[in-house]
Amino acid sequence: MKRISFLCLALLLMVASSAFGQDVRYNFDKGTDFSKFKTYKWVTLKDAQQVDDLIDKQIKASFDSALATKGLSKVEGDNADLFVAYQVAVSTEKQYTSFDSGGWGYGPGWGRGGWYGAGGGMSTGQTSTIYNGQLALDMYDVTQKDLVWRGVASKTLDPKAKPDKRQKNLDKAVTKLLKNYPPPPPK
Repeated sequence: MKRISFLCLALLLMVASSAFGQDVRYNFDKGTDFSKFKTYKWVTLKDAQQVDDLIDKQIKASFDSALATKGLSKVEGDNADLFVAYQVAVSTEKQYTSFDSGGWGYGPGWGRGGWYGAGGGMSTGQTSTIYNGQLALDMYDVTQKDLVWRGVASKTLDPKAKPDKRQKNLDKAVTKLLKNYPPPPPK
């Protein structure tokens, strides 16, 4: 019995820890030769949700560092191979948790074939808000003016996290997002 309880607890912890991990997805134009891209320039998408200047700097600095390890150099002006843009989104959902405090019952019988029964119990609940964040990175071929690569990282956010923890999560998301960049050359 103890072994079954331990296995159930271990399974629950594994599921819970994976639920809070980062989910990363990416897609790219399979006909694009990414080895030709050496430079990039940041652009802002006109319909993208705006963030404050401090967060904008943190996001760009994290991507700049990661893109440099991939062989891409940031440039200003008009001689970039790629236009790079990011988007952020935060959604909320409500989570309801119910706690059952057990119950009691009474069930003696009397009378002609009739039974009397009573029961009771109490349940309490709690509501919490879950914040889900997404960070997307788009890369556009400057000459073709086409989207050639997109990556999206999703994660449950902790609104009470300290700035250093948020930066650590951002850096981890960016690293995972660019893990498979550049894609293999077309065949």
